[in-house]
Amino acid sequence: MLSSQVRAIVKSTVPLLETGGEALTTHFYKMMLSEYPEVRPLFNQAHQASGDQARALANGVLMYARHIDQLEVLGPLVSRIVAKHVALQILPEHYPIVGSCLLRSIREVLGEEIATDEVIAAWGEAYNLLAGLLIGAEEEVYAASAEAPGGWRGARAFRVERKVRESEEITSFYMVPADGGAVMDFAPGQFIGLRLDVEGEEARRNYSLSAAPNGRSYRISVKREKGGKVSNFLHDQVREGDLLDLFAPAGDFVLRHSEKPLVLITAGVGITPALAMLEAARHGERSIHFIHCARNGDVHAFRDWVEGVAASTQHLKHFFCYSEPKQGDSANATGLLTRERLAEWLPSDRDVDAYFLGPKGFMAQVKKHLRELGVPESQSHHEFFGPASALEA
Repeated sequence: MLSSQVRAIVKSTVPLLETGGEALTTHFYKMMLSEYPEVRPLFNQAHQASGDQARALANGVLMYARHIDQLEVLGPLVSRIVAKHVALQILPEHYPIVGSCLLRSIREVLGEEIATDEVIAAWGEAYNLLAGLLIGAEEEVYAASAEAPGGWRGARAFRVERKVRESEEITSFYMVPADGGAVMDFAPGQFIGLRLDVEGEEARRNYSLSAAPNGRSYRISVKREKGGKVSNFLHDQVREGDLLDLFAPAGDFVLRHSEKPLVLITAGVGITPALAMLEAARHGERSIHFIHCARNGDVHAFRDWVEGVAASTQHLKHFFCYSEPKQGDSANATGLLTRERLAEWLPSDRDVDAYFLGPKGFMAQVKKHLRELGVPESQSHHEFFGPASALEA
C-alpha cells in the first residue's frame, strides 16, 4: 500500500497532468520507442502518428493520479488494459522499461523545479504498485489460457485454412492450429492477438473473433485500412496455407448473460464482434435488435449472413442504414443513425442490454442517443479497436 504522503504527492500533480499530460506521454513514447526498439512491435505506429496512443495513456495516467486513494474506481479501466496487454503478450520484463521512461519523462517535461526528487520517488512507488497489480492480473489470464482445454501460453502457429472476401474492404481469415490440436473456447466479443513478420519487422495486432467458437478454428475479419501496414499485408500477402502466430483469446467486451432484450449496434468493421454475439444469442429466447450502419452495399460485409439468420430466427429484428448509398442499394434508412431513427428501431421498453462498436465519432453519438432515449448507462457497453479514450459527442 502507498503511504498517505505518497498519495498526496501524486494527487498534487493532477492539475499538471490535466494541462500537460499529453505532452508528457508524447515525450514518453518518443523516448521509449527510440531507446528500446524491442518494444516497438507492441505498439501500432498508426496510433502513434495520430496521437491516439499518447492521448489514451495521458488519460490513464490522469485517472490513476485522481483515484490513487480509491483504486477500486479504476476496475473497468484496469480490466481493459489487462485484456489489451494479454492479447499483445505484454510480459513482466516490459514494465521496468515503461517505468524508467515514464519517470524520466515526468522529470524532463515538468522540469526539476516541479518534478523534484520527492515527486519522482512518489510516482516511482505509485507506478510500481500499478505494475505489480497488472503483472499479477495478466499472469492469472495467461495461466488460465494455458490450462484451458485447447488453450496455450505465448504464441501458437495457426494455418490459414480459408481466406474469404466479405466486401470491398473486409476479408475474413479462417485459421486452424498447425499442430492439429483443439482450440480453446472464447466468449463472444473477445479478440485474439497476431504476431507477424511484415517486411522484416515484427508487428502485433488485435482482431475481434467474428464467428462463434467451434473448438477447431478461429475467424477474424479484417478491414483494409488506407496506409495500414498490417491490414494491407494481410489482404495482399497472406495466402491460404500460410502460418500465422496467434495469442490466446482475451477481452472483456463480451456478451453477458441476461434475459433482457439485446440490442447490437455497429458501423463498418465494428460488426465483427457482434457477429459472434448474434450467433450465440440467436439460440436463446431473448429478443434481438441488430442495427448495422455502412456507407453503401459494396462495403457492407456479412449482409447475406445476417439476413439468413433473421429468416430463421423469429425473435430477431434487423435494420440497415447506409450513409452514402449507391444506385441499386437497399436499406431500411439512409443518412446517419439519428436519435429519432434509433428510437424507432429500439424496443419500446428501453430496459435493454445494448452493445455498440464502430468509429469513435459513431460510438460517441450512439452513447449519447442511448442515454437520451432512456437506456440505463450500466446496460450500455462499448469497446475500442484502438487505444481506449473517453467518448464525447
